[in-house]
Amino acid sequence: MSSVSSASGQNALVGLTSQEAKARLSEYGRNDPTSTRRGALAFELLHLFLNPLVIILLVASVISAFLGQRIEAELIFVIVVFSIAIDFVQTYRSQRAIHRLQEHVSLTATALRDGRWQEIKRQEIVPGDIVRLSAGDLVPADGKLIDSRDLYVQQAALTGESMPAEKEARAGDKIVEGTPQALDLVFLGTSVVSGTGVARIVATGPHTAFGAIAERLADRPEETEFQRGLRHFGLLITRTVLFLVLFILVVRISMHKDAFESFVFAVALAVGLTPEFLPMITSVTLGRGAIRMARNHVIVKHLPAIQNFGTIDVFCTDKTGTLTTGEMILDSSVDYLGHASDRPLALAYINSKFETGIRSPLDIAILKGERREADGYLKCDEVPFDFERRRLSIVVKEKNNAANDSSGLLIVKGAPEGILELSDFYESEGRIAPLDPNLRNRCRQTFNDLSSQGFRLLAIAYRDVDPRGRFSATDEHSLVLAGYLAFADPPSPDAAASVAAMRRDGVEVKILTGDNELVARHVCEQVGIENPGVMLGEELDSTSDTALEHRAEETTVFARVTPMQKHRIIHALKRRGHVVGYMGDGINDAPSLHAADVGISVASAADVARDAADIILLKPGLDVLHRGIIEGRRASANVLKYLFMGTSSNFGNMFSMAAASVFLPFLPMLPTQILLNNFLYDASQLTIPSDNVDDNYMRRPRPWDMKMVRNFMLIIGPISSIYDFLTFYVLLHFFHASQPEFRTGWFVESLATQTLVIFVIRTMGNPLKSRPSLPLAITAVLIVATGILLPYSPLARLFGFVTLPVPFFVFLAISTVTYLVLVEFGKRRLRLG
Repeated sequence: MSSVSSASGQNALVGLTSQEAKARLSEYGRNDPTSTRRGALAFELLHLFLNPLVIILLVASVISAFLGQRIEAELIFVIVVFSIAIDFVQTYRSQRAIHRLQEHVSLTATALRDGRWQEIKRQEIVPGDIVRLSAGDLVPADGKLIDSRDLYVQQAALTGESMPAEKEARAGDKIVEGTPQALDLVFLGTSVVSGTGVARIVATGPHTAFGAIAERLADRPEETEFQRGLRHFGLLITRTVLFLVLFILVVRISMHKDAFESFVFAVALAVGLTPEFLPMITSVTLGRGAIRMARNHVIVKHLPAIQNFGTIDVFCTDKTGTLTTGEMILDSSVDYLGHASDRPLALAYINSKFETGIRSPLDIAILKGERREADGYLKCDEVPFDFERRRLSIVVKEKNNAANDSSGLLIVKGAPEGILELSDFYESEGRIAPLDPNLRNRCRQTFNDLSSQGFRLLAIAYRDVDPRGRFSATDEHSLVLAGYLAFADPPSPDAAASVAAMRRDGVEVKILTGDNELVARHVCEQVGIENPGVMLGEELDSTSDTALEHRAEETTVFARVTPMQKHRIIHALKRRGHVVGYMGDGINDAPSLHAADVGISVASAADVARDAADIILLKPGLDVLHRGIIEGRRASANVLKYLFMGTSSNFGNMFSMAAASVFLPFLPMLPTQILLNNFLYDASQLTIPSDNVDDNYMRRPRPWDMKMVRNFMLIIGPISSIYDFLTFYVLLHFFHASQPEFRTGWFVESLATQTLVIFVIRTMGNPLKSRPSLPLAITAVLIVATGILLPYSPLARLFGFVTLPVPFFVFLAISTVTYLVLVEFGKRRLRLG
């Protein structure tokens, strides 16, 4: 571990001042392990210029200038730079917008600044800061513990160990080199499972133990299905381009054509075939989708997750906060028989009052009522909550009996099933008696009766103990059952409508809950999930992975499940081919959030859950989630439009050009004309991210389909080539076109057909019934008009254009309309196939 001076010149109880923190931020940099690789505009711009095709074109421009072809050289250079500028500006604007959105859900740390505890952005934590840690927190940087209490940290990211590691402050203030196994050191990239601690930060950002790991992870982010599809698409285009370019070069050189001219033509053709705006179109489209989702209270942390979000067909969640309001209301405090009793609430209040770490909604409900019971007690120890025991214990002793050090009380609250097993006695009306088998059954019946009414229950138990020494879970035995607390968590007003909407749009909702099956069934009935299949956690343990795949498919409610069991369920669903979304907000949800195709959390969730999630809901609720899924489908649909355009009409035109260059005695288009044609065509695609998407298209999830992309290339592409060859024939045999007329006529025809076909390809339905966005319609028409008017403009001579006879435009209108009709028939054949 990198070291800083022992207390960095600060008293452990004071921390840094704002001025000192600002100076150290300038000295050490932001607390981001990969910050040195991000945000460099020059690097982004250089990356665009390092595209192999761009380099070849720029070299060709220089060679042309040396050969005296100054105008051609300047045109190539200007078109290349203009294309890069548009790409850079659009991508940069999109990234800035996303960054502003992500600021809404940036993680914070509790640090001691100016003598008081403050919430500080995690990136602004500096060496010397004093930070406070509690259950659910992410450790913001590497630090040495000053104080700790039952502190357990999950550090699998550093050590690979799945079990939490105990951490403990040690005497002395010297900071030394350390490893994750060191008891008194905590590290960036780890999270607090239970307990509390205070640590002095000794290393931040790239200087942390996690820094080197984070750099490697940044280089190899896990691919989403969408990114994998784009990569395969890129490989398909690359192979096609390479074949055509080599084919043209070999054939033309063997025919003794000018080698340099053939080379520049082939490179220009490669540029025309390459969807160089794809990264920008993808970024802008997903960025627009993220902005639209933000308006619906959904924040996207990772842009590629938008497409996965739209393809979710199974959504797994705990019912709390999605199907229900998540606002627990304490309904009643009862004894073991269900009779009203204040004793369970009084004990629970003491337990919750002295509990450390994150308070659950149940604790908040318990503490809402102002009670005085806790005032008479001193806290002696705590056995923190964990998700295997599902309970928490507090050890207290009475203040007015301080002289008797051996008299204390262990108060336990938690899941009724576990506490009932640990109880040997019960209390009723102040009387304590043994629990015999008959009474145990009556206790269970009380629990079942309340659960079947939809109440969530906590069991409260206690026993007398000697409060001296340290306590652990092994001390939770021979308890006296005081009774139950019943909490109501009413269904969200729009839950039933949202469940129905999700089902209509192809998303099945599955409940993964730690609650018992009776509560889960009751909630399902209230929100319109009828006759849900139920599987219990204990049954899941005895089920093989293969059998679980089948059970997970047909089961709606998984009750009494642990975090690891949730993890298994998600993997089983993924193996069945589902795209799984998982929503969680607790410290135990991080593994499942990572396992799901899309991890979803809420703004109020534990740090570790928000960090693991891809999507953050600013407002909890299934309706918010549903709107986000629809926006995800809208964004991915517009990316696919660009891909279909590039693999259909544009591909057909470039293929025609390659063929014509072999069979014609002259180049069908000059390299500068190809580049201009491609530039104008690309410009017409810039408004695709703003296009409307048909409602019917968004009614079901549509996973990435590379087969569909290939079919578009194989069916729609040849249609385009047929019309190109028809244009060649008409120009040569009807109009007896000269070389400049031929090039001009084909330039206009190819630009018109490949641009206007967007109105057919943009919808899988009838194009006459699907309304494009106004920007897309205006841009497409303007680009076609520009292509038609160029031969009559002052730029005509510069690009080698000449005026065309009026009858050509009659042919152009007829051929364009019939071409669009034929493409529509081809598209319908693809859709039916």
